[in-house]
Amino acid sequence: MTKIKVGIVGTGFIGPAHIEALRRLPNIDVAALCEVTIELAEAKAKQLGIGRWYTFEELLKQEDIQCVHICTPNFLHYSQSKAALLAGKHVVCEKPLAKDLHEAEELVALAAKTGLVNAVHFNLRYYPLVRQMKTMREKGDLGEIYSIMGSYLQDWLFYNTDYNWRLEPDKSGDSRAIADIGSHLLDVIEYITGLKTVEVMADFNTVHKVRKKPLKPVETYSGKMLQPEDYADVHINTEDHANVLLRFDNGNRGCVTVSQVSAGRKNQLKLEISGSNKTFAFNSESPNEMWIGNRDQANQVLMRDPSLAYPEASALMTFPGGHNEGFSDTSKQLFKEVYAAVEAGKQPENPKYPTFADGYRELLICERILDSTRSQQWVKI
Repeated sequence: MTKIKVGIVGTGFIGPAHIEALRRLPNIDVAALCEVTIELAEAKAKQLGIGRWYTFEELLKQEDIQCVHICTPNFLHYSQSKAALLAGKHVVCEKPLAKDLHEAEELVALAAKTGLVNAVHFNLRYYPLVRQMKTMREKGDLGEIYSIMGSYLQDWLFYNTDYNWRLEPDKSGDSRAIADIGSHLLDVIEYITGLKTVEVMADFNTVHKVRKKPLKPVETYSGKMLQPEDYADVHINTEDHANVLLRFDNGNRGCVTVSQVSAGRKNQLKLEISGSNKTFAFNSESPNEMWIGNRDQANQVLMRDPSLAYPEASALMTFPGGHNEGFSDTSKQLFKEVYAAVEAGKQPENPKYPTFADGYRELLICERILDSTRSQQWVKI
């Protein structure tokens, strides 16, 4: 087997998650990585067991690297994705695709012009029971969609001493909670239901208007604390919490809540979709089961089991029922579909995986949500 050689750009939290998922695919060789300095790249490469390390510009010169994964802070996604496409590399980019719609639109057009494989890491689509819900809806099991309720809750920014580059608009953009995790929720809603969000009404709240920025390195999610003199006050303008009302193109409604200051919620996406036949409910912290609500018979719980799911969902299951699969498996299953296209050498006509066009779509929704909270009125998409 000739393995596809991959380069990883950025090694913070999500870069190693990409590496771990890629290493579980038999036709992939994570051959190289790059970092902001060659010294950091070397240290990270040795730590992660990768044999080659470069700066970004040098990585793109490596002819044997066929695909690059952009796992850097948000403000670098556009320039690095563009450079990789121009260098003839297939690209998998973390979300958001870019910092604004103009940049995202340019990337969509460039990707289409090159014909190269392009994907955005909306991995939460790849929980098998998310695809099961999508397939059940497509087959008519759900019926006409009446309403949608969703939430995405975390607590990693619960304290005013919690700090990360995502709090800084010049690195992350003008929205934080919605752009960071709300984009996953909004993407999954449209993916499962097939509906388009056509209008939004949003209300943001910044709970910690001043945060303590550490003057010394602190590892994200570590829970470690510094001394009071090791912090500097920083004024925060992006949202800790957001509520958004949604109107869909079938004339019905929905609502979502996103928070990064909900104590005890580590990374919980919840979704409830009510249709004319049934209601579907899913919780990402219990991803191996979905609840099915009925009016005139007993409710049901469907356990993740390839022998019980539709074939479209079984394709995302590696292990038999009772052998749980979780967050890390979502990236593996996404990359499995992406690299089937890379092996073919071009973007398929109707890819199953989320593309740069999907990245543009979610950026558009997030921009309109920002417009709504600023104007405090309904905004059309």
